[in-house]
Amino acid sequence: MKIGIIRCQQTEDMCPGTTDFKVAADGKMAFAEIGPSEIVGFVSCGGCPGKRAVSRAKIMVDRGAEIIAFASCIKNGNPISFPCPHFDKMKESVSKKVGDNIKIIDWTH
Repeated sequence: MKIGIIRCQQTEDMCPGTTDFKVAADGKMAFAEIGPSEIVGFVSCGGCPGKRAVSRAKIMVDRGAEIIAFASCIKNGNPISFPCPHFDKMKESVSKKVGDNIKIIDWTH
């Protein structure tokens, strides 16, 4: 499967995303259900409140992403132990924009 990942802009300077790439390639953790996957896009939400995540998700889908995953820094707050307070609205807006045929994954690792 081809994955587009949206990460928290606030954690970009602390996390290079290597674990996201590894678990996707190996089909582990959040990707265990779908198996080994290729990341075709890795972008930030654009900063709070995450409005840019919507257009960025659509661009990744237009360029081949079959699944949009929110990195664990957004849903679970890794590594700063602060989950995004805008996650639910961001997820809802992304889902609406990309359509029902695109699976949304809430976390990565």
